[in-house]
Amino acid sequence: MYKSFVLLTALFFASNMVPAQNISDSSKVLGEIMIQSNRLQIPFSKQNRDIIIINRKTLDALPVKSVAEILQYAAGIDVRQRGPWGAQADIGIEGGTFDQALVLINGIKVTDPQTGHNMMNLPVNTLAIERIEIVKGAAARIYGVNALTGAINIITRNPGSTGADVQMGGGTSFRNNDSSNHHLFAGYDLSIAAGIHSKKVSQFLSASQTQSSGYRYNTALSNQKVLYQNQIDAGKNIRLNLLGGYVNNQFGANDFYASPADKESKERVQTAIAGISATIQVNPVWVMRPRLSYRYNYDDYIFIRQNPSYYRNKHHTDVWDVELNNSFKSKIGNFGLGMEFRNEAIRSNSLGKRNRVNYGIFGEYSFNMISRLLINAGAYVNYNSDFGWEVLPGIDAGYDVDEHFRIFAGVSTGQRLPTYTDLYYKGPSNIGNPDLQPEHSIQSELGLKYNAQPVNLSVNYFRRNISGFIDWVKDSLMQPWQPQNFQKIISNGISFSSNFTFFKHKPNTVFSLASGLSYTWLNPKVKTSDPLKISHYALDNLRHQLAVYATLGYRSKLNLTIAAKYQQRIQYKDYVLLDAKFSYAVKNWNVFIDGSNLGNVSFIETGAVPLPGRWITAGVKWSWWK
Repeated sequence: MYKSFVLLTALFFASNMVPAQNISDSSKVLGEIMIQSNRLQIPFSKQNRDIIIINRKTLDALPVKSVAEILQYAAGIDVRQRGPWGAQADIGIEGGTFDQALVLINGIKVTDPQTGHNMMNLPVNTLAIERIEIVKGAAARIYGVNALTGAINIITRNPGSTGADVQMGGGTSFRNNDSSNHHLFAGYDLSIAAGIHSKKVSQFLSASQTQSSGYRYNTALSNQKVLYQNQIDAGKNIRLNLLGGYVNNQFGANDFYASPADKESKERVQTAIAGISATIQVNPVWVMRPRLSYRYNYDDYIFIRQNPSYYRNKHHTDVWDVELNNSFKSKIGNFGLGMEFRNEAIRSNSLGKRNRVNYGIFGEYSFNMISRLLINAGAYVNYNSDFGWEVLPGIDAGYDVDEHFRIFAGVSTGQRLPTYTDLYYKGPSNIGNPDLQPEHSIQSELGLKYNAQPVNLSVNYFRRNISGFIDWVKDSLMQPWQPQNFQKIISNGISFSSNFTFFKHKPNTVFSLASGLSYTWLNPKVKTSDPLKISHYALDNLRHQLAVYATLGYRSKLNLTIAAKYQQRIQYKDYVLLDAKFSYAVKNWNVFIDGSNLGNVSFIETGAVPLPGRWITAGVKWSWWK
C-alpha cells in the first residue's frame, strides 16, 4: 500500500514540474455553468454542495469508451464493472450501493424499479456527452426519492453549429480464448455524432455500434446505441426540448451474478427513453419548466444459454414521469415550487405483474440578501402508494470568504424505495422480501472550495447515517440470500480534489499541461440487531481511492495523457491501475492509441468477476463543424 501511494504521488508532482500553458480556463467555464437540478438553477460557483463536473475537454483526453469508464476518474465514485466497454456496471457514490444513486439524462430520471443493475444501460456514447454533473450526498430536496447518496446527471451536447464527429477504433488484449486457444479476444467501436443548427432549431443525433469477443470465456459483447434530441425556440419566451434514445445491450454473463454456477449465462437488456420538456418565461420573475418522460426496459436473463428453458427471467418495466417545476424571483430571494407524478409498472415471469405510484411536492427558498452569503432551504414531500408519506427536508449555506475561497455546510436527507427485485424475486440463490421498507439517510457536510488559476481545489467532510439499510443476508453459506432492513450504516468520509493548469495561453507557447489529483477516504460502521448474519453489501465499499492524471500537449497537435488510480476495498486487496492515451491531430483528423491497465494487474471490482488485464486500442476520429 505504501509503495502504491508513493508511485501515484510521484507521478502527480512530476507532472506539475513541467512548464505549460493553461489548457482551459476552467474557473471561468465552471463559474458560468448552471447545475441542472430540476429545481432552482444555481451556478456551479455558488453551489453549497460537493459537486464534480467532468467536461468535454476532459472526456476527449481520457482513454475511455463508455460512461462507466468515464466515472472511474471522479472522486468518490465507485464503478464496479463486470466487463469493459459498458457491458454491465454498478455505480456507487461515497460508499453507497448501486441502488442508492440516481442517474439522469438531461434531468430525466433513468432509474430502473426492477434493479439498479440496469441503471447504466444508457443510450449515450462518449461523443454525445457535453458534461457530467455529479452531486454527492443525500439529495431528495433537489431530485426527489432514490437519490439516497447522490445523483449523476449526464448532459448531452446541444450543438451551436452544424457538423459531425465520426470515430472508429479497435482493440485487443493480445490473448486467445482460454477454452479454444485460437480465438483472439478483441473488439471494435464505431461512433458518430452530428448536429444541425439554425436560428430556431438545433438538432443532434448520435449512434454507435460496439462489438467484442470478450476478455475471457463467455463475455462477448454486442451493443448498439442511438440518441436524438431537438431544441426548438417556439416563441420569444418558450423553448422546447425533445429527446429520444434506445440501447440494445447483449453480453455473456460468465460469473456475473451467481458464480461459479453461471458460467454459461447470458443477458440482453434493451432500454428506450423519451422526453419532452419546456422552459417558459411566463413573466420577468416567473419561469415554468414542465416535463413529460417515459422509460421502457426489457431484461432477458438466461442462466444456461445452450438450454434457455432451464432457467430464464424476463422483465418488462414501464415508467412514466410528469414534472412541473417553477422558480420565482423576488426582492427577498428566490423560490421554487413544483410537483411530480411517477408511475412504475413491471411485467415479469419471476417478479409478477405489479404497479406503484409516486406523488411528490417540493418547495425551496434561496436567500441571497446578504453579500457573499447564500442559504438554500426546502423539502420534498413524497407519497408512495406502497409505502405512504415521507417528508424529506434539507438546508445548506455558503459564504465567499473572498473572490477565491468559499466555505459551505449543509444537512440533507434522502429516501430509497426497495426495487421489485428486493421485494419479490424468487430464484435458487436469492429470495425477495415483500415486507421491506424504504431506506432513509441524513447527511451533514462541511467543505471548502478554492477557485483561482492556476489552481482549483475542494476538500469536504461528510457524515451519513442510513437507517433501514437494505442488505442481502443469510444465516449460513447453504441458505439463499434475502434482503432485510435490520442494519444501520454510519459513514464518515473525506474527499479532496484538485486541478492544476499552468502558464496562461501565449501565442508562441509550445507545450501545455493540465493535471489533477483526487483522494477519498471512507470509514463505514455497521450497527445490526443480528451480527451473526452473513452480509452481502454492508461492507463492500472502498476505503481509499486515489486518482491522478496529467495531459501534456505539444503545439496543439500531440497529446499524451497518463492516468493512474489506486483503490483499496474494505474486503479486497489494494491495487493500482495505469492507463494512457496518445493522440495526434492534423486538420480534421485525430489518430489515437489507448492503453488500459498497462501494468496487467489482476483485480476484481464486484463479486467474483476478474476484469481484463492489459488492453490496447487504436483508432481515428474525424471532426467537421462550421
